[in-house]
Amino acid sequence: MVVLVRSALLLLLVGCSSAPEPKDWLYQQLGAETGVTQLVDGLLVEIEQDPQIVQHFKDTDIARFRKLLIEQLCELSGGPCRYSGATMQESHTGFQITQADFDNLVDHLIKVMTAQKVPVGAQNRLLAKLAPMYKDVVYR
Repeated sequence: MVVLVRSALLLLLVGCSSAPEPKDWLYQQLGAETGVTQLVDGLLVEIEQDPQIVQHFKDTDIARFRKLLIEQLCELSGGPCRYSGATMQESHTGFQITQADFDNLVDHLIKVMTAQKVPVGAQNRLLAKLAPMYKDVVYR
């Protein structure tokens, strides 16, 4: 009888444990295709209005940059996209981006995510996926 009760409790506990989150959980939390596109568009507005970092984009094809950033955020967040651009190191070489520039861009991204009501947990997950790029973006 005790073995039966333990087995039943074990099955109950296993059944109550949370299933692993889907691969596209973060993508869905960001709002899927529409949400990622809105994040990028909001970030582009922030960049345009920031004299500290807009200078780094003066010779940039903004339409292409927008497309690639949407692809990158979509892929990083588990969405169906594939990033087709250059590596972060290749695309940022020669720009002399400072830590302050990088931090400023991150602040803008947080502002846009907050305005779009992206849950804080999802914001943190996206930032954690972007953080390793720091070493390839900031001037070396």
